[in-house]
Amino acid sequence: MRGRLRGALSAALARTAGAAGRRPGPRRAAWRAFGLAGLAGLAAAAGARPGAAAAAAAQDWPPFVLVTGLLLVGLLADGDGLFAAAGSAIARLAPGGGALFLGAMLVVGAVTAVLNLDTSVAFLTPVLVHCARSRDEDDSPLLYGCLLCSNAGSLLLPGSNLTNLIVLGHLHLGGRRFAARMWLPALAALAVTIAVVAVAERRSLRARRDAPGEPGRPVLGLGALAVVAVTVLVVVLRDPAPAVAGVGAGASVLRLAARRERPGRVLEVLGLPVLVGLFGVAVALGVLGRSWSGPADLLAHLGGWATGALGAAVSVLVNNLPAASLLAAGRVPHPFALLVGLNLGPNLAVTGSLAWLLWLKAARAAGARPSPARASRIGLVAVPCSMAAALGALALAGAR
Repeated sequence: MRGRLRGALSAALARTAGAAGRRPGPRRAAWRAFGLAGLAGLAAAAGARPGAAAAAAAQDWPPFVLVTGLLLVGLLADGDGLFAAAGSAIARLAPGGGALFLGAMLVVGAVTAVLNLDTSVAFLTPVLVHCARSRDEDDSPLLYGCLLCSNAGSLLLPGSNLTNLIVLGHLHLGGRRFAARMWLPALAALAVTIAVVAVAERRSLRARRDAPGEPGRPVLGLGALAVVAVTVLVVVLRDPAPAVAGVGAGASVLRLAARRERPGRVLEVLGLPVLVGLFGVAVALGVLGRSWSGPADLLAHLGGWATGALGAAVSVLVNNLPAASLLAAGRVPHPFALLVGLNLGPNLAVTGSLAWLLWLKAARAAGARPSPARASRIGLVAVPCSMAAALGALALAGAR
């Protein structure tokens, strides 16, 4: 099992790293153009409204710095075999397709909560694809479950999703206080999403396969230490972004100095053109939200459930990060309800979040053939059900 899983995973990563050194293809050129467009929007917003642009940038930079650090830590953990070992152990212990799916989705939820949903889809997608194939099972349940449950599981901690930090920037909630308010909605959303994906992929989950043999063995070194460190930082610190980025950058420098990682692979994982482009668009829309009272006036007249629905709709239209910057330019009457919409709404369409793009890239690198249309069809059921469960849990907890 270990040899097959690691061999297939290494081949996928080699293809991805090799592509970084070749001439940019249409997709890569498009993302570079998007990055430049985001910078142009940032420059235009700063020129038109310098004060508003500075305020929007101050609200938006911590999430992007945080996800940069988390992605670097995820790269280290992946290089040490932590994710592959988790997938291997699940494949070995699960007696059937249903148990394998449930165990894998719990791992997805845990990695999402601690290391961010973008880390989850970028590193767990190929692991789960090869995990399913090592048992001669259909990879569809794990493939679509990884995407949808990563989005659904991103409500537990501030760093689980960049939108959490953008929307709650005015409240300055630490990890423990945030989790105390959101643990029940987060678990409800994740449980409902797991159930919907399981029902949608029930035919693939009925097959019972023989469990593979030897599990993978991770290296308990720099990657594991970095994971523990960022977990503590995210939970304890009110503003963990600089510290987490420092851990990720420092550990990556050590790995590069030891020649156990390539600079091209680090840049590939970070996807800087996408992050820069999204940051520019987010700041530009943040300036719009500070200059135009329309979003604030609308949110002031909406209840919690309608606020969640609005967040879901706008996230699909402009991506959830710019949507968060636009809708949370001022204080939001129902910030937690807005987060439910911004975090769960992206499961409706590929335009909803950065996680979709990372998922597609990781799945294709692993040799899978993901269908965005299929994922959206599952999302059409999962999103309203999971949002209803999360918003209902918020109401029970008395949070807004």
